[in-house]
Amino acid sequence: MRQVGSVLWPKLRVLQVYGANTGVGKTIFSSLLCQAFQRHFPKVHYLKPISTGPLDEADDQHVATLGQNTRARCLYQFSEPVSPHIAARSSSKPVADANVRTAVHDELRTYATDEDGIAIVETAGGVLSPSPSGSSQADLYRPLRLPVFLVGDHQLGGIGTTISAWESLRLRGYDVQSIALFAEDRYDNHTYLKSYFAERDVHAFSIPPPPGRDADAVQDAEEMRKYYTSSSDHRAVSDFTNRFLEAHEMRLRNIQLMPSEAEQAIWHPFMQHTERSKDTIVAIDSAYDDYFQTYTTKRAAQQASSPEAPLLVPAFDGSASWWTQGLGHGNPRLALTAAHAAGRYGHVMFAGAVHEPALRLAQTLVEKTGNPRLSKVFFTDNGSAGMEVAVKMALRAAAVRNGWSAEDDIRILGLQGSYHGDTIGTMDCSEPSIYNKKVEWYTGRGQWLDFPQVKMRKGQWVVEPPATFEGALGEVEEFESLAAVFDLGNRSQHRDLYRDYLNGWLAEQARQGTKFGALIMEPILLGAGGMMFADPLFQRCLVEAVRKQESSATSARGEHEWSGMPVIFDEIFTGLYRLGRFSAASFLGVQPDIVANAKLLTGGLLPLCTTTASQSIFEAFLSKDKSDALLHGHSYTAHAVGCAVANESLGTMMKMERQGAWTTFRESWLPSSHGLSLSTSSGEVWSMWSNAFLKAISHRPNVDYVFALGSVLVIALKDPAGASYASAAGAGLRDKLFAGDSGDEAVIHSRVLGNVLYLMAAISTSRETLEAIEEKVFSALE
Repeated sequence: MRQVGSVLWPKLRVLQVYGANTGVGKTIFSSLLCQAFQRHFPKVHYLKPISTGPLDEADDQHVATLGQNTRARCLYQFSEPVSPHIAARSSSKPVADANVRTAVHDELRTYATDEDGIAIVETAGGVLSPSPSGSSQADLYRPLRLPVFLVGDHQLGGIGTTISAWESLRLRGYDVQSIALFAEDRYDNHTYLKSYFAERDVHAFSIPPPPGRDADAVQDAEEMRKYYTSSSDHRAVSDFTNRFLEAHEMRLRNIQLMPSEAEQAIWHPFMQHTERSKDTIVAIDSAYDDYFQTYTTKRAAQQASSPEAPLLVPAFDGSASWWTQGLGHGNPRLALTAAHAAGRYGHVMFAGAVHEPALRLAQTLVEKTGNPRLSKVFFTDNGSAGMEVAVKMALRAAAVRNGWSAEDDIRILGLQGSYHGDTIGTMDCSEPSIYNKKVEWYTGRGQWLDFPQVKMRKGQWVVEPPATFEGALGEVEEFESLAAVFDLGNRSQHRDLYRDYLNGWLAEQARQGTKFGALIMEPILLGAGGMMFADPLFQRCLVEAVRKQESSATSARGEHEWSGMPVIFDEIFTGLYRLGRFSAASFLGVQPDIVANAKLLTGGLLPLCTTTASQSIFEAFLSKDKSDALLHGHSYTAHAVGCAVANESLGTMMKMERQGAWTTFRESWLPSSHGLSLSTSSGEVWSMWSNAFLKAISHRPNVDYVFALGSVLVIALKDPAGASYASAAGAGLRDKLFAGDSGDEAVIHSRVLGNVLYLMAAISTSRETLEAIEEKVFSALE
């Protein structure tokens, strides 16, 4: 199914009519609005996407009688007068939400000609009434994000239903242009609601109710004609039509001015601003599920020559919103969870206190990681801060056990190309690079090992040792499948090579008197340093080697205490199902003493980070002197809203895992050999990107290598000047994907790291969506 998004045409004004309940007069208001807008436009369109009941009683038939300038149409008509989800059962073919949205979009597109016009789209039932598929109407139409005219409920109990309907629409990101209802004197709902919404800066108005139905059909039609004529002339209706037309123009102006205004006011991250202009800035009007709704000045120029082309273009969120997106943009469950927590707590200080969302989240993380070493959770508000805390924890534990003082030069052991954040402390945990070498306070207090990498070249999986090691870590090793790479128990030759090399290197560091306070690693995948896929066997051997480096002062005190040096796993990027599992540590078969989690923690809705440590690390801070405590914190530590959303996000992802939500993805990655002892790596290895697709693009002549794991796809392009973060090789492919093909409505928004272009899916992305993305990528690589 083709992806469609927010509807916005310069010359076609579209208004969606929702009702707070059934029987509140949606069709009457739609009819009089059609008549009122006839005074402004030569063409007025009425669209009823879904209708139930006899054809001769259909709403579009009623509206069609208003006059020759009104064109009425229904897309899905069910003869049974029941809720659409029940009426659709009798249909020979199920009506999916995507089909309804595409049909609405395509119908509206036919109205978007070079003539000014307006379209009224009337829903069926109430805001949360079921669609044919069973989803709520508010969720069905949300990707289109049409401006809303909400018909309030004038009947008994209508005050509550109207306010609830408005809140439900707001919760889903709709712009409610106005609220209108009949002025019934009996309940006087209109007086209360106009005052209620005025306090919230929401326009609301009322008009007299229609006349009672006349038994004489001809007379009844004449009375309604007179009513529509008088009501469409009503001052409140005229005021609304003017407001709506002004709001349309304002929306156009705002989105069109955003790039140039951003150029003046915004300092963007990770960007050289001498290369930025209003023509390169992408304005995002909204986002839903896997797609942004984007505007660029280039698109505006295309739209000017093709009036039926929408001004906003759906763009697949190829960076998963900078690695945070897990359950789709605009997820109503996460939004409702956040709203509930905001209503229950707002924010409450956390020093010496606890609240249910934080406690439950901490318990889930300790239990679900499967790591018996971990016991205590510390909360911060972003990954860099969480890693700062992890380093503080590890260095204190190492210093206390080894008797080191502040004068000692304590180093970090890590991997080349690693990246753990932009704060000063975490920058010092990475080797000199484009990210830190020009930062005045950077000192780089560590030793960083080069490492073998996993790649697919021309359809063949290989583990490639670093060229600088001249055979010390073996030669290039070929594998029949990705699963075989992770079959660590059957890779004895390289295991022995890795162990000998690492033990020897660490022994030499000890002879030189190097004091290591921690081993810090991004397990499996090093993200910002260039999307490098580390050989899991090498990382496992490194952890095992450092834990054997015991001096007389650092003998292990228990099964789950750290030894050698504390081991920190930076799972900010790789953890929480990004690579297909809750914990990236499970790929290695070893467990860290400290682990940091963020990004997918809240499903892409709010910033939050946790640093989980072992009991032995925690006890290093215990004394009767407060200055020995971990004196680190944020005003928003353990933000209740973020913790509640994290619980919902993790609960949803764990449920997806239990229910086999990723079975269709995993099937293409099942190894052909049945002799693999996958128990050493705790389960299957798979990707949401298909195995066949990966092999196909690996043969492209401009591709150096590729790999995929979990939701991540990496394409390294050849660059004669050499691969680096400063390489421009990936920019051409990125720009080609975002430009799209001629006539193609959906494009791909992505990020590059030099010659490396990566794409990520959300955990909830469908196979159908990724198949469409794979086709676009395959074509773009031609």
